Amino acid sequence: MDFNVIQITRINTEPFSFTDKTNITFPVPPLASAKIYDDNGVKTLKICATLYINSKDSQNPVVGTLTEHVNIVEIYFDYDWDEETPETYDVWYVEIDYSSQTVENITTVMSYLRDIDPETSRGTETTVKYP
Repeated sequence: MDFNVIQITRINTEPFSFTDKTNITFPVPPLASAKIYDDNGVKTLKICATLYINSKDSQNPVVGTLTEHVNIVEIYFDYDWDEETPETYDVWYVEIDYSSQTVENITTVMSYLRDIDPETSRGTETTVKYP
């Protein structure tokens, strides 16, 4: 199993805020997509995620762990959240390529935004798209 972080990029220039916070849970779960593609003869799972991190003390999120369980991949994006409900966010784009002997069996990606202190997380289930 091998994964490669292609990029971690803050994509907003001004702090972002949600106009309706009624149904938002904290931390905000990642928005993710996943697709299998052929990378020069190697089947590869491309995972793209958008993360919302408190802009008050924004730090780059880190790809913590990625594990494969039969047909599911779990990926954790780690950060240190200050436990307050944010008023504004920095929006981060993260792109990862993952390959393994059994990558074509993967049907689901579970992506989590994980606070490292204390450890808590919110997750999103994404169905893998095939060409």
